[in-house]
Amino acid sequence: MPKITFTSLLALTCLATTPVQANELRDDLMADMPDLMELYRDLHAHPELSFEEHETAAKLARRMRDLGFEVTEGVGQTGVVSVMRNGEGPTVMLRADMDGLPVVEQTGLPYASEETATPASGVTTGVMHACGHDTHMAGFIGAAQLLAERKDEWQGTLVMILQPAEELGLGALAMLEDGLYTRFPKPDYAIAFHDAAAPAPAGTIGFTPGYALANVDSVDITVKGVGGHGAYPHTTRDPIVLASAIVMKLQTVVSRESNPLDPAVITVGSFHSGAKHNIISDEAKLQLTVRSYSDESRELLLEGIERVARGEAIAAGLPDELMPVVTIEDPYTPSTFNDPAFTQEMADVFRQRFGDARVVEWPAVMGGEDFSQFRRAAPEHVKSMIFWISGTPQPMLEALQENGTPLPSLHSPFWAPDAEKVVATGAEALAGAALDLMPRQGG
Repeated sequence: MPKITFTSLLALTCLATTPVQANELRDDLMADMPDLMELYRDLHAHPELSFEEHETAAKLARRMRDLGFEVTEGVGQTGVVSVMRNGEGPTVMLRADMDGLPVVEQTGLPYASEETATPASGVTTGVMHACGHDTHMAGFIGAAQLLAERKDEWQGTLVMILQPAEELGLGALAMLEDGLYTRFPKPDYAIAFHDAAAPAPAGTIGFTPGYALANVDSVDITVKGVGGHGAYPHTTRDPIVLASAIVMKLQTVVSRESNPLDPAVITVGSFHSGAKHNIISDEAKLQLTVRSYSDESRELLLEGIERVARGEAIAAGLPDELMPVVTIEDPYTPSTFNDPAFTQEMADVFRQRFGDARVVEWPAVMGGEDFSQFRRAAPEHVKSMIFWISGTPQPMLEALQENGTPLPSLHSPFWAPDAEKVVATGAEALAGAALDLMPRQGG
């Protein structure tokens, strides 16, 4: 199938969203949906921040134990690992993320979150599942139920993980460092899904072979200067002027040094300096987000940032002791690479189950996802794929088509996906993929 852009996905809204044929898996899932939607609403109403997912993890761990999984809690602080061994065969890992965001919900849903918390910033805020992790967890439980009921249809080892702190980009690494691949069976395949605010009917599956999401680096630059009176700038070394020059010059790293066929982004998201009209500060602080796909591109961007900051300071006449300080946050979120052949194989499995109209190749995005860590930890062993499921409610889609009303993005206080379609599609897709990858021998 040729690659389809988000723009052309609008044409799919008139296509049927029902599968080519019914199947027993879907019939059983439909019987489970009332309970899964009750779980979804509970999760939505009670989100927890990154590495604080204690109640969420305990609640879902109980369900996994009831299904017959060997369950270990507290992996990577608040992560949960559930294992079901079912004879010789491949090991398949399915993952869902659990954390909410420090966002005050404004969806107007009857089960909207009223939770509050105080994150590391020290500012008490509302908490919301503004990225749809509640749909991921409900779909995950739905898949677990379907697979637990069908042990006579598959053979191998099923590892299902509930990951903390995806929003910080730290949860997957925390689980790996806590022995995910040594204490538990190492997967041959790793699969996850993420809901999407996409211009496509809810329940549409999007897949991206190769790079799907970006490297995400957070960079801080402290620009030094010599402060003084605003009326006498010649007696100072103005850090605001210098920082402004750095901001402008940084864009040439992308436009004139980076290969235009290798996507790259340097965004200065914060610029702080000074506190009064007539005082030239002695310091300015910049906060950057840097996005790339390949390791080579990432290295070029980060080296370029350090070089530009120092070069502009030299041009401004600053001595060595006043050179800018560039701090690159570690660890970072590495780019997500979907194994191309494996991704196409899973897309074919989804097409057979959902029909061609609901399974579409989507372009890569510059957002980040730490699901990438599971493949990066053992690239010679683990084939991985993360796919998207559109959660855009039909009224939002119609408003977009009719008058161009923008869709609320993920992380928006207004994002309320068509949860039933995301949960149902996610549960069936995860379970269907696992059944395909772990066929019963001789069956």
